[in-house]
Amino acid sequence: MSGKEKKSFVLRIDQATYEALERWAADEFRSVNGQMEWVIAKALRDAGRDKKGKDKKP
Repeated sequence: MSGKEKKSFVLRIDQATYEALERWAADEFRSVNGQMEWVIAKALRDAGRDKKGKDKKP
């Protein structure tokens, strides 16, 4: 998969979590989908597992 292609998948979360995510996204002028992409990308960078394949070795 190239850098521009995106994979679609279903995510099931409870209503309260979705509403919190929706408020957070609105605060940062993002869609809920955009906010999820940002959260996931940040978590991967923070864990040293970014999408560029530069995983940190323990």
